[in-house]
Amino acid sequence: MKLNLAGGVLAAAILAALLIAYGSLFTVYQTEQVLVVRLGEPIRTVTEPGLNFKLPLFDSVIYVDKRILDLENSSQEVITSDQKRLVVDAFARYRVNDALKFYQTIGAIEAANSRLSTLLNSALRRVLGEVTTTDIVRDKRAQLMVMVRDQLENEAKSFGISVVDVRIRRANLPEQNSQAVYQRMQTERQREAAEFRAQGSQHSQEIRAKADRDVTVLIAEAQSKGEQTRGEGDAERNRIYADAYGRDPDFFTFYRSMQAYENGLHASDTRMLLTPDSSFFRYFGNPSGKPREGAAK
Repeated sequence: MKLNLAGGVLAAAILAALLIAYGSLFTVYQTEQVLVVRLGEPIRTVTEPGLNFKLPLFDSVIYVDKRILDLENSSQEVITSDQKRLVVDAFARYRVNDALKFYQTIGAIEAANSRLSTLLNSALRRVLGEVTTTDIVRDKRAQLMVMVRDQLENEAKSFGISVVDVRIRRANLPEQNSQAVYQRMQTERQREAAEFRAQGSQHSQEIRAKADRDVTVLIAEAQSKGEQTRGEGDAERNRIYADAYGRDPDFFTFYRSMQAYENGLHASDTRMLLTPDSSFFRYFGNPSGKPREGAAK
């Protein structure tokens, strides 16, 4: 009986020792840092990975992520120094570098995201409100992101948070302004297109007018040259005729009469009203072309 009682006490003692040992050990992983709290009061921070000890029943541990965390901020409308409205979409990266201060001021990652989002929006409005739209969109975007990060870093130090980076993902005009800008751009492109078409039509008309003028000049020059050549040919022909007439007047007269017969007497329906003794038919009655004796009388 005494042995059974001693065995039970020993088993209970061993079990209690195991429970105490289990409650006094905790593990810290590489991605975490741990804040040890004794009766509600923080006593130490553990940042190195490994197995650590605490007082069971009195101490509790709070795990805080020490990796770089994402802060996705909702789009905010910002008014720039040139009174332009921009919808800015930005995000931040941060880490908790002081678990004790983080626990005392904020206490949780969700609360930190909410607080940092408010601070990020304020920093964006302050920094971007002092520059122009061109600076934000093109000229000074990198410098502006550094300025926003520095301001957010200064305000987040009091929470035990270090801001790693701030980036402006997009900076666009509001939807109604974008539509107006697109409409204005479309109108401008249409005006330029109409201007180009008008210039092209004008150049086309100038080219056509020049071509028509050149054609008229070429035709006139060709006609003039043709008339000149034709006149020279007629002159040469008359010279040849005159020369032939001077050498043999009878043959020249006969040849011209044959040409007149060929041109005047066609095989189809030629009709001529002439007297039989007309000189036009003198070679019909006499091959020499001399008039008959009766016609001479």
